[in-house]
Amino acid sequence: MGKNNKRGQLVVISGPSGGGKSTVITEVRNQRSGLCFSVSYTTREPRQNEENGVQYNFVSRETFLQMIEQERFVEYACYQGNYYGTSKDAVDRLLEEGKDVLLDIEVQGAAAIRKLYPEAALIFLTPPSFHELERRLRGRHSESEEVIQGRLARAREEYLQIPMYHYLVINDKVADAAGEILAIMKAQDCRVSARLDMIKEDISL
Repeated sequence: MGKNNKRGQLVVISGPSGGGKSTVITEVRNQRSGLCFSVSYTTREPRQNEENGVQYNFVSRETFLQMIEQERFVEYACYQGNYYGTSKDAVDRLLEEGKDVLLDIEVQGAAAIRKLYPEAALIFLTPPSFHELERRLRGRHSESEEVIQGRLARAREEYLQIPMYHYLVINDKVADAAGEILAIMKAQDCRVSARLDMIKEDISL
């Protein structure tokens, strides 16, 4: 991305299931060239139209537990009975190559990322209201009432963690939400820590 061999920036997006993260992330990636989306590992079954290696790396529970033992995750969490995790090797390699990395992870994982990568930008994405979140979940027509109630209960817990994040983006319209995330990433590009090397020959610090 023409970052003069600088380390890439890490951006974390979290939010409740049904909040539209996947759609917004797709829009962000369409508008920001060179942005890498780190594909998480999960033990859950693929949904319709999901491909292995695209939305997630789908692995068995046994394989996932082996990867935990081998310390291959920068973060992992168990959600609705399934494991989700982010490959540490993949993230570090991309950042060292100067590429910007976008992660879609749960709040537990975001907390772990904040400790390991204090420079990361943490963004919480949510619909404009809890009622709208419930409407979107029911609109899927693919989950039982029990699963929906579980997701709503989990969302209430996730909302309590919003103060841990740096930014809050309201996903009312996809284009507007994506635009705010792109603006956040542009601001991150302009941080002193990201640009000081550009003028190091002109100043004495």
